[in-house]
Amino acid sequence: MILSSRAQFDLAKKIRGKSGATIAEVFTFLSGLYFRGKFAYATAFARPVRGTPGVFVITPTRGLVDAGTRIHLDDLREFAAVDIHEDDRRYRLPIERDARVLVNKLPVESDVILLGSIATGKYIDVLIETFRERLRFPADFVGRGDMSRGGLMLRCAVDRQELAYIAVAGAIVNGKRPPKLAPRRYAGKERQSAAGRIGRGELGQPSVSK
Repeated sequence: MILSSRAQFDLAKKIRGKSGATIAEVFTFLSGLYFRGKFAYATAFARPVRGTPGVFVITPTRGLVDAGTRIHLDDLREFAAVDIHEDDRRYRLPIERDARVLVNKLPVESDVILLGSIATGKYIDVLIETFRERLRFPADFVGRGDMSRGGLMLRCAVDRQELAYIAVAGAIVNGKRPPKLAPRRYAGKERQSAAGRIGRGELGQPSVSK
């Protein structure tokens, strides 16, 4: 829908315009609650080193991209032409390149938090070769589906409650499904607070999100 030249909703017009839209805006539109939760959580808790973005988006062709990077319709068409798979060099090589650059910039005590899928090799197999034991993920992700993880991260961002992390290396990433999250409605101030944090991109370990 967003790729259509006839689309008239705000984001579609924005991405066709001269300034484009941020990759975070576009991926939030494409993934809904899942990416909205990841982005809210990452920007709430990222603690980047000086001169390095705190939140990166894993892309099909451009490697690790700063979540604030603005993209246009041609960029999105390029992304759509490549499947995210660990065996596809068009996807893998740019990520490996960017991961090597990032790991050399980070202090040795820094962790990289993966907020994407942990149950397949499409992210883990590509990133762990560079980040090794520094690649971590929220322990509460185990057993949860995409929407459950998105909802969990969104409420953690609003409540300012950071999750506990465990190393990807050696972790059991498939487990018993946890109880469903209790339904929750956010008050106006809570929604505005979360939106403000998303806009400012404050705090946390360098996070890799997708």
